[in-house]
Amino acid sequence: MPTRRALLAAPALALPAAAQPRPVTITVPFPPGGSTDVTARLLAERMAGPLGLPVQVENRPGAATVIGADYVARAAPDGHTMLIASGSTLTINPHIIRNIPYRLADFAPVTLISTLPFAIVARPDGPATLQALMEQARGRPFTYGTNGPSSFNNIAMLLVNDAFGVRMTDITYRGDAQQVADFLGGRLDLLVVGGATGLAQHRAGTGRILAWTGDRRMPGHEEVPLVADLHPDVVAQTWFGLLVPARSPPAMVQRLTAAAVQAIQTADMRGRLLADGMFAAGSTAAEFARFLQVESDRWAPLLRRLDLSG
Repeated sequence: MPTRRALLAAPALALPAAAQPRPVTITVPFPPGGSTDVTARLLAERMAGPLGLPVQVENRPGAATVIGADYVARAAPDGHTMLIASGSTLTINPHIIRNIPYRLADFAPVTLISTLPFAIVARPDGPATLQALMEQARGRPFTYGTNGPSSFNNIAMLLVNDAFGVRMTDITYRGDAQQVADFLGGRLDLLVVGGATGLAQHRAGTGRILAWTGDRRMPGHEEVPLVADLHPDVVAQTWFGLLVPARSPPAMVQRLTAAAVQAIQTADMRGRLLADGMFAAGSTAAEFARFLQVESDRWAPLLRRLDLSG
């Protein structure tokens, strides 16, 4: 005969797995450890409470973010599979990759998380200003590191070069670590990197940020100018945002937006983003949809001018 303890324990042991809340998964189209992955994990920690559901992170890297983005575009439209996209995923790749398997219309925007300008960093013994760099670049081919010919940091630097009428040589690296090593070793003239990497060199004195490619100066480093101070039409910054498959239930999208915005607007999250050289946003879904369309429309002719269209 079962003991009293066994009878009391039986219902708990018999609970089916389906009784557990189904988690929301943030799909990261990059390998673990990068800025996108870190941002996703910070959000996951802070969204679970307001959302009332577990939030987990899954990495699906490859093919310049196409693999992860296509996975979410094809996922069940129930709001439980999210994509953390960068600017290249939805506003650059569709214009430069032939036969890309997804479109902007395949996603429902949730919120814009942040914007991320790039830092143009020279070695301490290099040019002291952006103007000096451009003057010297007319006489010799400076080298700079990128994450690939179609990566956003390369596109940003191509736009800068085009504005100043110079030509520099891009060197492709798989991530920041090796290009920073070559930069510190004197084998690379410039870094064109996100804020965390650029600020680390600037603060350590191992590099000097000559300019930011974004639309506003970095708090705490207001002395560093913008490229737009010299060429107002040259603004090139990536961004991070959350999306779900198109046709996801509007009520679920609203829940996700509310939870994400609450997470983004906490002081510690905003501080973490700023420390990584990002400006926190936290938009409505409608605001993010307008932002995406404006960005896509803006980059299409610029990419054609830079001869990068697919």
